[in-house]
Amino acid sequence: MSLPSILIQLLNGLASASSLFLVSAGLSLIFGVTRIVNFAHGSLYMLGLYGAYSLIEALGRTPLGFWSAVILAALVVGLVGVAIEVLVLRRIYRAPELFQLLATFAVVLVIKDVALFAWGPEDLVGPRAPGFGSVEILGKRIPAYDLLLIAIGPVVLGVMRLLLKRTRWGALVRAATQDREMVGALGVDQARLFTSVFFVGAVLAGLGGALQIPREPANLDLDLAVIADAFVVTVVGGLGSLGGAFLAAILIALAKAFCIGIGTVHLFGTEIVFSKLTLVVEFVIMGVVLVLRPYGLRGKKPATPRTSGEIAPALTSPRWQVAACWMVLFLVVPLLGDRYVVVLLTDIACFALFAASLHFIMGPAGMVSFGHAAYFGLGAYAAALLFKRAGLPMEAALLLAPFCAGLFAVVYGWFCVRLSGVYLAMLTLAFAQISWSIVFQWDSFTDGSNGIVGIWPSAWLSDKSVYYYMTLALCGIGIVFLWRVLFSPFGYVLRAGRDSPLRAEALGIDVRSFQWAAFVLAGMLAGLAGAAFAFSKGSISPSSVSIGQSTDGLVMVLLGGVETLTGPVVGAALFTWLRDELARDTQSWRAVLGLVILLIVLLFPQGLVGGLKALIGRWREARA
Repeated sequence: MSLPSILIQLLNGLASASSLFLVSAGLSLIFGVTRIVNFAHGSLYMLGLYGAYSLIEALGRTPLGFWSAVILAALVVGLVGVAIEVLVLRRIYRAPELFQLLATFAVVLVIKDVALFAWGPEDLVGPRAPGFGSVEILGKRIPAYDLLLIAIGPVVLGVMRLLLKRTRWGALVRAATQDREMVGALGVDQARLFTSVFFVGAVLAGLGGALQIPREPANLDLDLAVIADAFVVTVVGGLGSLGGAFLAAILIALAKAFCIGIGTVHLFGTEIVFSKLTLVVEFVIMGVVLVLRPYGLRGKKPATPRTSGEIAPALTSPRWQVAACWMVLFLVVPLLGDRYVVVLLTDIACFALFAASLHFIMGPAGMVSFGHAAYFGLGAYAAALLFKRAGLPMEAALLLAPFCAGLFAVVYGWFCVRLSGVYLAMLTLAFAQISWSIVFQWDSFTDGSNGIVGIWPSAWLSDKSVYYYMTLALCGIGIVFLWRVLFSPFGYVLRAGRDSPLRAEALGIDVRSFQWAAFVLAGMLAGLAGAAFAFSKGSISPSSVSIGQSTDGLVMVLLGGVETLTGPVVGAALFTWLRDELARDTQSWRAVLGLVILLIVLLFPQGLVGGLKALIGRWREARA
């Protein structure tokens, strides 16, 4: 690359880094004070873009109209953030953090359908910033607006630092970041502080989106794409560190820009396509940083949280009467229903095992995974490739696929179990995105974005009902096996490592080794679920390894409840059925599904099954 080309890529990267920093700074600020991983933060960025587009059309494409629209869009998004905090999150601050994450995911679904209704499905291309042409540097024309964006990032960083260090509000924010319980004990109005923090964080996200209107179109896919990038920047920089977020945004944006600029390189007779790395380079960077610096570039090891002395309730085996009712239901309903019911129940059986395997490492082992779809998808692809490429019988491919997924879990898990909390969750996301990038771009082996088709079951399983009963048997055995493991010495060691890792290690238990083994076991059974799902559909695509699939698994577990064994199964059945029914009956199915999830979270903060068990327990106590 020539010097002018390098300069152009450098400036493009810095301009993108500025907007990415604004979003990440807001996310980091909100997490630092409220401890909420705000999944809806990407939706606020998307609303900033859409809002700026509409306001520019209303106020005119003059300099005054453009900049007024950008500022107003950011402020309106700030008010949306306040509404989310007051109407939803304020009611569940005492709920487990994972259920707060579920609530923000439900908000994502609602906002997406609101945006679809207000602006339609088409991409909306905004105008150029009036008064900003281009400047010539080293013989290359560079948009002057990009230079303005480069300057905005450091300015916002400086303003935020002044607010945090020189104002009373900033002092309270810094104190709450260190110990929010102590701040409340000193008489500070936490509700007002949290609302103000949400407003500032949402304004930053909205401003980051509004400023991008001349550079990228507003579209409905921005929410998940941006929140993934923002999570990466926040974690790489270090949770709660604005300076770290600024450095991470620059590092990641420059890496993506140079991957695009380098293009294809021939090295030692091998063609290396760097442009393909843009889909995954930030996750590679995050994985490397977290392995070398577990708390990010500028992050610090979190202080030991204050606890109320409460411990997680003990797991109990499902009653045989309940298990018998479920078994009769799954055996009899296909005989009474049509082909559609059989296909839906097959999906539910696959996703029930997928959710149970995720619950196995989330609940008893205490390892939250944002990338569990990696093993579901890799198991599906392994079955398809063994069947199509290797020519193995369907039965052999189905049984070998979990071991292929387990091999990836061995490698990924070795790194992941060395971290904890949000850092562990984000490293699992990084590995999942790396896996998605491989299957999405390896056209010669995985057929790339087209996926693999023609992977139907053997002749004796060609009938949908017969295949359903085979899937039910395999998935049922997998779920029961996980339950049995949890009540073995292995399962008790996992819970000991979750509840008190220091005591467990003092007793001579190698906690990491047990967590690693649990990680591999969960990956294998998720791979089995993916393989069964692939043969039921006759095809598989990269979406099975995507962030969306991992998010669906989290929602299934949290809907049913982390503290119960049957919760993930119920959550998988409810979520799969609701999504399918709503998608067929209404175009606004995301909003309806989001509102249903919000209702369940508000009524049953411990999950549907956990909440119903608590209600039944209180009813029995009242009768006694």
